[in-house]
Order: sequence, then C-alpha cells, then structure tokens
Amino acid sequence: MPESKAFYVTTPIYYVNDAPHIGHAYTTTAGDVLARWHRQRGERVWFLTGTDEHGQKVMRTAEANGMPPQEWADRLVESAWLPVLDTIDASNDDFIRTTQERHTTRVQRFLTDLKDRGEIFEGSYEGPYCVGCEEFKLAGDLLDGEREFNGQKVCPTHGRPVETVSETNWFFRLSAYADRLLAHYEANPLAVQPPSAYNEVVSFLRSGLQDLSISRSTFDWGIPVPWDTAQVVYVWFDALLNYATAVGLDDDPGTPGAEQFAATWPADVHLVGKDILRFHAIIWPAMLMAAELPLPGQVFAHGWLLVGGEKMSKSKLTGIAPSQIVDHFGSDAFRYYFLRAISFGADGSFSWEDMSARYTSELANGLGNLASRAAAMIAKYRDGLLPAPGSYTEPELALQVLLGEVATTADDAMLRLEFSTSIAAMKSFVDAVNLYVTEQAPWVLAKDEANDERLSTVLYTICESLRAMAVLYHAVMPKATESMWEQLGAEAALGTLGSQDVTDVGRWGQLPAGVTITKGMNLFPRLEETAD
Repeated sequence: MPESKAFYVTTPIYYVNDAPHIGHAYTTTAGDVLARWHRQRGERVWFLTGTDEHGQKVMRTAEANGMPPQEWADRLVESAWLPVLDTIDASNDDFIRTTQERHTTRVQRFLTDLKDRGEIFEGSYEGPYCVGCEEFKLAGDLLDGEREFNGQKVCPTHGRPVETVSETNWFFRLSAYADRLLAHYEANPLAVQPPSAYNEVVSFLRSGLQDLSISRSTFDWGIPVPWDTAQVVYVWFDALLNYATAVGLDDDPGTPGAEQFAATWPADVHLVGKDILRFHAIIWPAMLMAAELPLPGQVFAHGWLLVGGEKMSKSKLTGIAPSQIVDHFGSDAFRYYFLRAISFGADGSFSWEDMSARYTSELANGLGNLASRAAAMIAKYRDGLLPAPGSYTEPELALQVLLGEVATTADDAMLRLEFSTSIAAMKSFVDAVNLYVTEQAPWVLAKDEANDERLSTVLYTICESLRAMAVLYHAVMPKATESMWEQLGAEAALGTLGSQDVTDVGRWGQLPAGVTITKGMNLFPRLEETAD
C-alpha cells in the first residue's frame, strides 16, 4: 500500500439526461487543473469524475427517446460524456458510472450497514418533489408560478411546477446530525468554501434538519433496496456514495479495493456547483458520520456560468457544447479562459467576444509571440543553440526576483482554488518578460559585436523565463506548454515537463546552455475574424 494518502479531488457526477455543456466542462476543467498542479508538486493524485445514471429524470428522458434507460445511458456516455474529457484534455484517473456493478454492490452494502446501525427506518412521505433537481422540497423553497404556471408552485432552479409525491419509504435519520455537522463546520470553516457557501450551510443547519426519504417506490430505475426490492434507492443517496464506492468503500480487508480506500479516502476536495451544495455539505457528511467514516476535507461550491444572464441550461436552449468553443479556440484557450476570466466561486458570464479578445491579447500576442520571438532570435543570432549568460545586471536580477514571487503567489492561490489569481500572477511574469525584451532590444545589441556577451545574457534570460512559464502554465494549458518544452529542448536536459516540480520553478538557471532551441508551430495561431 502507498506510504502516503493520495490527494483526492472529485467533480460531481453528471446526469445523463442530456449531453454536456460548458458548465459541466468548467467544473471538470477546474478539477483537472487542480489535479495536474498537485501532481507537479510531487504528490500522488487521484482525480475522479463520472455520470449519475439513475432516477426519475433519466428514466423519463429515456422514455421520451423511445429506449430503455440503460441503453440511453450507455449511448450518451459513449457518444458525449467520455468524448468531452478528450475535448478538454482531462487527466482523470477514473470514471465512475452509477450503473456499474462496483458501485451498486457497494451502495447496497453501505445501506445495509446503516440499517443495521439503526440509522434507517420505515415511514411515510407526502410533499413536493422536483424531478429536475431529483429533490424533495420544503414549502419554503418554492416560488409562485407565473404565466403558464400561474397558480402553481414551481422549483426556483428549474422554474417548473413540482410534483406531489405520497409514498411509504425508507428514511435516514438526518435530523440527528444537525448539531454534529454544525460543530464540525464551526471548528473547520474551510470545510465548505467559498465563505458565501459556508454561511449558507451553517444558516441552514441552525434551522434544524428533517429526516430524509432515501427510497422511491413509484418507479424502478435505480439500485434496489437490499431488504425491500420493491423500492429503489433515492438517486442522491445513491449518487453521493460514488466518491467512496469508486475507491473501494466497504471492501473486505486485504483486498485491492480496501487498500485503495485506505490510501485515498477521505476526499480532499469535492468540486460542486452551488445548486447542489446542500446535498454535498449536509446530507453527504451526515451519511459518513452515520457510518463512522472520515469526512471530506472540503466541499467547494463554484458559481454558475451564465448566458444572457441565465444559468446555462439545455432546457432553456442556453447550453453550449464545449466542442463549439474548443474547435475554434483550442482546448488550451478553453481551459485558460474559464479559469482566468471568472473568479472561481462566483457566477460568471461567458462572452465569445471577451474570449476572443483575451485569446488575442494574452495568449497569441502575449505568451505565444514571446515564445516565437525567442526561438527566432536564437536561430538568427546563435545558430539555434542557447548561449551561456554573462554577468546579470539589474533588469535580469529584477526578473529573477519577480519569478520567485510569482511562483509563490501562483502556488498559494492554486492551493486555495483561486485559479484566476494564480493565472493572473503567471501572466504578470509574461508581461514583465515581454517588457524586458522591448527594453533590452536584442536586435539592436546584435548589430555590434562589442555587445556579444550582453546579447547572450539577454537571450538566455528570455529562454530561461520561458522554461519557468512552461512549468507554471502546464496544469492550465498542457498542449501549448508541451510544445514550448519541446521547442526549448528542455526534455533531454531536464526530463518531462509533467515531472517538473512547480514548487522549484523559481530557482533560476535550470535550462542549461547549449540546448537546441527550435522554432515550432505557433502556440496560439491567429483566429479567423468570425466563427461558425
């Protein structure tokens, strides 16, 4: 078994009622950048994503498409959900589906254990239920309907009428955990972030909790309750367990699953959208408390991506497929833009125009142009070989100090999931090096042989700066940085880019003189004026 616990990061598992839009890809990209960054800190990482395939919403979607729900889920996972991971260059270690046997058997085992502990009891439920949220609602959660829904109560998230459900179900004693959860969060305020999410959860807990219906008897698309097979497990109780079932929850001691669980659990970060915060910060930890299992380190609820001022939604025709953006800008720019332009935790609006402007100014004219100019000057003035630097003067020393500061700022921010702050720090170094090139004017130095040593120092400084940029940006833009690494001739001298320690990136002078610098394809090609 590994000596140290893996850094374990998860995305939500996504409903297969439709194909993914950029809102889903946004969460997965954030998880991927975080996973890649921790790998570059020398940590062992486990990154999980997957699909949520049970429940009434999926069943009705399948019926509307004239096929059984399993066939519908299989088709959508293969045609849409797995391909989008390639589209955005996700490096997930596992992909869990809630219809997989490894999940269903572990869920049933967990449920049986809770019943044996006296945490589950039989009772009756009658009240409002939103199929879109797959959530039992409180009367105070609902809004008055308007226009065609006038006179009805509607879900605030989906804007559609709720249904009244009356069933005899199995219940989880959620109410027993309000005080324990509140004490946990007051002692560990970083366990729910950002602060607005923490405040929401604490306020909700202070109002008390109701026991939770965890089974359904009016349809059969779900995991059968082991001791009452006429009922299926409530989809959220099923889905939340994926984070633990994927790494071997409740497997017998000594088995590979048990060893993986010991080396991976608890999760360090659950990334979720703010609309599913309460499930993850209230129901999920209560389930774990009931089973006497360690709680996740943090639930981080990010904001919504907005289009036209509304949350992205397929039902409202505001959903944009990730491929629509990636096909035009490339996957690196997709990853860069959404984590650079939006403060993670806040809502953010996607704008094609803003993305085009940032692509041109920050990537094509910023980092990309710098890399191209460096390769061209090394080829022209030093026959493609990186020269050894001479004496450093104040401009070089200032850049070296700045790099150390940027590396620390970027790392600290990334560990806090402040992606935009981290990327802004990296960009500040790119800007500083571009200014350095302008001020030192190597093309002027090259005109006089008396400046030969000075020219070598300037050229080396530019390329060593690019070495650091490749390492810093690698988690965010893996393809472009791999190309930079290749053009710098760095792999033969320093090893693979992914193996570079991001906490050591600020140590100056790592790129050895004499490596061959080559001019490759533009990292960020100029775009057409318009896109389809």
